[in-house]
Amino acid sequence: MLYELTTLSSHILKLPQVIANAQAWLDDPATSGRTLGIWTSENGRLGNVRVLRGFADAEELAQERKRELHHRDPFGAASSACTFESESYAGFPFLPPVEPGIFGKYYEFRTYWLKPGGLMPTIEAWEAAMPERSKRSALTVNMYALDGAPRITHIWPWNSLDERMAVRAQSYADGIWPPQGGPEQFHEATSTIWIPAADSPLR
Repeated sequence: MLYELTTLSSHILKLPQVIANAQAWLDDPATSGRTLGIWTSENGRLGNVRVLRGFADAEELAQERKRELHHRDPFGAASSACTFESESYAGFPFLPPVEPGIFGKYYEFRTYWLKPGGLMPTIEAWEAAMPERSKRSALTVNMYALDGAPRITHIWPWNSLDERMAVRAQSYADGIWPPQGGPEQFHEATSTIWIPAADSPLR
C-alpha cells in the first residue's frame, strides 16, 4: 500500500475552516485515493492539520499528486490562506494496509531520519520485533518515504498519554523494544501528538 501524508499549516484559530475546506476537497468525486485520517497538532508547531490517504499503486498516487499541483485550490488551502506539503510513502511490506476505525484519542507520529543504507536493516529489525511489540499496543502504520530525505514515519494510537508512557516503559524493560538494531540506523528523530478530527476515519 502507498500513502500520502499532507500537512496543512495555518493560524491555530483557523483550524475549523482549514479542516472543512480540506474535507470538501477530499469528498470531491474527482479526488482519488482513500482518506484514512485527519488530525490536528497538539504539540510542536500548532495550527497544523494532517491528512493521511491510501493509494492502490504508484500510478494512482502520481496522478493525484499531479492534480494537487495543478489545481487552483488543493485541499482548500488557497481558500483557507494556508500552506500545504505532501509526502509520499510506502508501507513496510510485512504490515497490513491501514484500515479506518476507532483506536485512540491521541495519535503519535514519529519520524526517523535514516543513515544512508539504513532502510533495509530498519525494516528487518521491525519485522523481527513487531510480533511481540504488537501484543502491547496497536500500530497504525510504519512507512518509508519515497521522496525527500531517507526517513520512516510510524503512527501509534493511544487512549491516553499515560498509557503511552506505561506501554513504552514496560516494553523497554522487557527488552522487546526498541527493535534490536533499529536505533543504530537513524541520526535524528521527532515525535508529535495529534488529535483526530471529528470526522476522521481513524480516531
